Amino acid sequence: MSASFAYIYHYSVPFQEPITVKGHKLSQRKGLVLALQSENGEHRAYGEIAPLPGLHKESLEAAERQIVETLAMQGGHKKTLVTEGLFPSVRLGLEMAVLNLEALNSGICPFTPTGAQPLPRVPLNALLFGSPTKVMQRAEEYIERGYRTFKLKLTTELRAEAVESITRLHGKYGNSITLRLDANQSMALDDAVHFANSLPKGSVSYIEEPLQQPRDIGEFHARTGVRSALDETLWQNPALLHTIPNRALGALVLKPNCLGGIAAVLNLARHAAENRLETVFSSAFESGISIGFYARMAAATADSPAPCGLDTYRYLQDNLLDSPVEAPNGELDSDTLYPEAHQVNLKNLTLSSVWTL
Repeated sequence: MSASFAYIYHYSVPFQEPITVKGHKLSQRKGLVLALQSENGEHRAYGEIAPLPGLHKESLEAAERQIVETLAMQGGHKKTLVTEGLFPSVRLGLEMAVLNLEALNSGICPFTPTGAQPLPRVPLNALLFGSPTKVMQRAEEYIERGYRTFKLKLTTELRAEAVESITRLHGKYGNSITLRLDANQSMALDDAVHFANSLPKGSVSYIEEPLQQPRDIGEFHARTGVRSALDETLWQNPALLHTIPNRALGALVLKPNCLGGIAAVLNLARHAAENRLETVFSSAFESGISIGFYARMAAATADSPAPCGLDTYRYLQDNLLDSPVEAPNGELDSDTLYPEAHQVNLKNLTLSSVWTL
């Protein structure tokens, strides 16, 4: 690791409105920013370590203890970076900072393909929630901005409202939009079958994590014809990916800070491409630092990237960058956004500690 100093910062950014993640109601997004300074002092690169309550096993406090211990071991003559055994959020944030520093030192962006062609733009899916009337209003607003893919969150208590929202969306827009659902492993098999069979035929592209027991996804598909996407299963029980019939799947949803390192993310993206599944990069309500990095990964791993779940920056009151994240026509331009993600506004961060490496 060609860095001379490391800085750990805290941030706490309010959500535009409170969100709930598996029973955890959150009004603030809290995390750490790791900054690495190059040995010549010319460059400073950033990575984000941001476990999300309700999603990650590790707490923010545990993540900070671990990154501190890791940096302490880097002191003196130990220059080999060891990331094995780290929490997923810590490993991803550390590797992000290291790759970003290498990019600044070399002048070559990470994941740059051979040739001088710019990377493709990354389309986004927009998150829909609320009453059917509110869902229709939000969809119309997003369509005016250029979005054509939407994700609707499902909850057990609001399943009937979800059916109404999907029916109304499909009735008004038909195949001019793509609709994805996310059930967060909330349904028993019979309930999921009943729900899926109550939807207008062909109205949804897939249901993300429909079942409490993901091993039954093959049977769910056989009984409904509706494909599933894997998200939590990819880190909770990764071996299941190789036992679920490929025909039952539509996509792999990749949350890099849950998957345990950049190599693991790229391996899953490769698996998806080889098996003709969509690769959908998704953030866990992280800042613009991560959004720029993930957009770069998404653009570099597919000639025509699938719409990704990187629109979550809209739910934060600040993205930690000097410039706002822009998505004209519902797309991210990683060639522009990645450099902007290096321009971090330190006024929004609180310095916690400094380490000599």
